[in-house]
Amino acid sequence: MNVTTTGCACGESVTLEQVLECRDQRALRQRVALQEHGKPVLSLTLVMPGPVKESTDARFLFWTAINSIDAMLQEKCWPILAREVILMPTGPEALYVVNGNAHDLKCGLTELEDQHALGRLWDIDVIGPDNVAISRSMLGLASRRCLVCGAAAHACARSRAHPLEDLLKVIEEKVDGYRRSVER
Repeated sequence: MNVTTTGCACGESVTLEQVLECRDQRALRQRVALQEHGKPVLSLTLVMPGPVKESTDARFLFWTAINSIDAMLQEKCWPILAREVILMPTGPEALYVVNGNAHDLKCGLTELEDQHALGRLWDIDVIGPDNVAISRSMLGLASRRCLVCGAAAHACARSRAHPLEDLLKVIEEKVDGYRRSVER
């Protein structure tokens, strides 16, 4: 596994420009991986609203996702051809290249997101070898629900229906509750 770390101070605020630049770099890494391998690419980021993307909770959430994804891929016999973990102030992220069918991979990962106690806080994208991202709607699944009220998440996010403090409280409660359950 390749791990890249760039200036990761916990609690550091990031700007919108940094987040957008990071998104552009992630898209470039995805295109390069697709070109090099010709296999589906899995991209993991976190649902971490607000200006602070790197924290103790974010790292716990991220490594829980990595371990869960690795276990699912092994269980389904989908070999990991390449994996890169990037730890940055804009939040941790991972890029996998997987030897499997993109549609089946997205189905399995969506199931993982829906069933894991922390899965709602993971953003796992699958891009097929044809450079088309497989969406939940392409699988006939409903869009993700808001963390606070259960409405369509994209509608609440777009309208900024909930204060940042409310979102962060729900995230902290989910992470703390899971942490307590695994420490027993």
